Amino acid sequence: MTTQDWNQKFDRIYIHQSSANTPVALRFQEIFQNKVQIINGNPPDLIKGKLSASQFLISKRQVFLTPFQGQFFKKCPGFHKGMACCNYFVLNLGFQCDMDCSYCYLQSFINSNYLTIYTNIDDALNELDSFESLKNKPLRVGTGEVIDSLSLDPLTMYSHDLIAFFKKYPNWKLEFKTKSNYVDQFLNQEHAGNVIVSWSINPPFIVDNEEHGTASFDERLLAAEKCVAHGYPISFHIDPMIWHPDWKVNYTYLVEQITQRFTPQQIPYLSVGALRYQPEQKNIMRERFGGSSLVTQAETFLSRDGKLRYDYDLRTEMFNHILNAFKSYDPLWKIFMCMETPETWINTLGHSPHREDSLKDLFQPIQKKMTQIETDAIST
Repeated sequence: MTTQDWNQKFDRIYIHQSSANTPVALRFQEIFQNKVQIINGNPPDLIKGKLSASQFLISKRQVFLTPFQGQFFKKCPGFHKGMACCNYFVLNLGFQCDMDCSYCYLQSFINSNYLTIYTNIDDALNELDSFESLKNKPLRVGTGEVIDSLSLDPLTMYSHDLIAFFKKYPNWKLEFKTKSNYVDQFLNQEHAGNVIVSWSINPPFIVDNEEHGTASFDERLLAAEKCVAHGYPISFHIDPMIWHPDWKVNYTYLVEQITQRFTPQQIPYLSVGALRYQPEQKNIMRERFGGSSLVTQAETFLSRDGKLRYDYDLRTEMFNHILNAFKSYDPLWKIFMCMETPETWINTLGHSPHREDSLKDLFQPIQKKMTQIETDAIST
């Protein structure tokens, strides 16, 4: 995007005085100029608490750059009793997404009317450095839990800091998870082969109708091809799968496009997950996107983790469809289910993920190997 495009994207930029001379804040001041205000404290109209639909939309158009005083490194929310988890950890460098997917869980989670970017990335990396016993463990760390990993990276350039840091820890894997196509800014960075660039992906029909403000289906695949050409492993997360009358046809097309452009050797793993959301989110989605949105049309049921999901049989059918479609092209595709129950795994694969040879590296109980201090430190 050009400077003019970025300026049209955001209405105002506040920068905390203590962050004014950080590299990220200086870039914002150069790009946004007249829209930037340096303040000593919080934005004057900051809202803390549950946002209305209109306030949530506004929060995507105004930015606050500030140091983060809390804990950057945490366990993935998938570490939940009753769920089969792939030992994923998250490093949060901001809060809120500039894109607007109809199903986004942030709608029931965000409690500030500002998209917040944390300016003290050095503190985040120092925090990672402090986990001594994990240095030689196969740790997987993602930056895309509560903010897209790359949609603002041309502004923050945090990818450069992270790629350089992870060169020190070849046993660790860093994952940039995105729905954007912004990869050019880091492609020429020297890396250790342990930086995975991944895309949350859906068929074009879902992207066009439910994933507002994101890169198109083809733009994401083209960006993935660029990453492969520069030696970066890539991945795709077919999540959330959304039921609609032509879901089989559309998800078959998605599988065809991935298998025609990429090989299992270029993609260490793929994941699939079905639509799920907190009960209070349903009314928010209806208010913001109306009854025509696909995310509120199919029947959902309360699951053991408190989220609304499609029923067990439909989820199993959807997962089997994706799994069989990939395996029909090549049995070497490694696919796992995200935030699903062991029962769904058993019904789909015939056993738990811990007994799947191709997935053992993801599901081995790494947490048990941590010290108690470290386990407590990254507990959510």
